[in-house]
Amino acid sequence: MKYAAKYAAKHSAKHMESSKPVCRHLPSFVFIIFIFGFAIWFLINPKADYSSSEKRYLQKFPTVSVNSVLDGKFGTDFEKYFADHFPMRTQWVGANAYFNLSVGNNGADGVYNCKNGYLINKPILDTDTLESNVQTIADFAKSVDVPVTVTLVPSTGYIANDVLPAVHDTYTDDEKIENAQKVLTESGADFVDLRSTFKNAYANGTQLYYKTDHHWTTAGAYTGYTEICKSLGITPADKSLFTVEKYNDFYGTTYSTSGFWLTQPDTIEIWNNKNNTEKNISVEIIEGDEKQDYHSMYFYNHLEEDDKYPVFIDGNHAMTRIKNTNAAGGKILLVKDSFSHCLAPFLAENYSEVILVDMRYYKNSISELAQQEKPDNILVLYGIDNLATDTDIAWLS
Repeated sequence: MKYAAKYAAKHSAKHMESSKPVCRHLPSFVFIIFIFGFAIWFLINPKADYSSSEKRYLQKFPTVSVNSVLDGKFGTDFEKYFADHFPMRTQWVGANAYFNLSVGNNGADGVYNCKNGYLINKPILDTDTLESNVQTIADFAKSVDVPVTVTLVPSTGYIANDVLPAVHDTYTDDEKIENAQKVLTESGADFVDLRSTFKNAYANGTQLYYKTDHHWTTAGAYTGYTEICKSLGITPADKSLFTVEKYNDFYGTTYSTSGFWLTQPDTIEIWNNKNNTEKNISVEIIEGDEKQDYHSMYFYNHLEEDDKYPVFIDGNHAMTRIKNTNAAGGKILLVKDSFSHCLAPFLAENYSEVILVDMRYYKNSISELAQQEKPDNILVLYGIDNLATDTDIAWLS
């Protein structure tokens, strides 16, 4: 009995000693299995071309060449490809966003998770580009013989500051807009200051901006339109003319860049004047030498897509020409970013021709275009954050 106990104790000690290396290396084994498992998963996992949640095309596998390998381009592009196609990438992005939120790092990816379901871009703090672009617009206004009106749409965070998190960067729209107004009015341009009107409308319950997108809503565009009409000396179309069509499940740009996938979607609205039909409305979309003709300002097919905002005039194009034979007359040239897409149908109630030019895609002189088209008015309209980062405005000259 004594011998048996001694043998058992000795055998147990040897077993424990032999198991120590296994226990000690177990984390390493698990890590290796994890890494190789994900590597195999990455290799066999189907590679999508498009991310519906982020609303962008994913990085394609880079071209392999001696030069691309030697200069490091292949390595850089492969890192982007690997990051874009990592297994469960969407879930990891969301987990990271909500982890940052839980530890108090709200806005880590450039978007604040705010009250009432708002996702709001952090403010643009660099003002050098904005000041340069404002000066370019001022110089343009001096160079043309057509009255120029300028509107800068305030940022969502400036207007809806009551929903911002307790800790956030300061939105300096007041300083930016006042400086821009001074430069532009000195050049002879009319400046439409939307701040007071928007503050009052927001306080009275009007949703001026989407909650998941940086653009203004159709109600916001109409509010801006009424103020712009005052500067242009025209009477805005009355709200009673429009039938409001509502479409759910709209997720915009701030949603797609934030990773806050649990946010509720927006409702996108079309304010449709039923008097506008194919008999009086024509829309010409121009890209270089190519032209396409339509008979509606609303492209309902986009409502079935991930990005629904192009329902307004089919989204971004170099030039779009809207004609309305029912309008009183006149022609307006609209130098714009995408904020103008849901504004243009309102202007088409007053002008028989609305010409929209997007400087990101139109690479000819706007001064020359103005000489050719001879518009009655020129309207330059940008979201203030867009103008603060725009690099294409130089084509105005």
